[in-house]
Amino acid sequence: MALDDDKLFKKGLPIRRAVLGAEYVDASMAKADDFMMAFQRITTSWAWGMAWGDPTLDRKTRSIINLAMLTALGKIPEVKLHVKGALANGVTVDEIRATLSHAAAYCGIPAALDAFKATHEVLLAEGAIKPKEAKPAKKAKAAPKPVDAPKKVAAKKPVAAKSKK
Repeated sequence: MALDDDKLFKKGLPIRRAVLGAEYVDASMAKADDFMMAFQRITTSWAWGMAWGDPTLDRKTRSIINLAMLTALGKIPEVKLHVKGALANGVTVDEIRATLSHAAAYCGIPAALDAFKATHEVLLAEGAIKPKEAKPAKKAKAAPKPVDAPKKVAAKKPVAAKSKK
């Protein structure tokens, strides 16, 4: 890796750890063999050192942009990861919802639906939203009481009309 990439790696690693969580990043680095370490260095240098390390945009704005782009690309595992990062960067649940809604208009309903579902899962897991409370079950209406069969009433014999003489 070139010297500039080494500088970018050193610049990007603390940013990546701050946004995605040190535990996640450290685990990714620790389990990378020589082959995968090449990618760890690329993503840390380029995405985190160069892109996220540019001070022009703040981290909150970058998180919003990432959620929209990842939705467009249909990269749901990355959406989940970056929802956690967005929360860490101060993006509110309402802003996340608005970002995904905006992406739906431009990227399509199927892509946005997948992103909404994945985001919902993360927001619940992170405690950013509460699960919907189940409505108390409606009391079942009592079954109607059986109706007794009508009692047989002896039919009255018709009274013969008396004839007038």
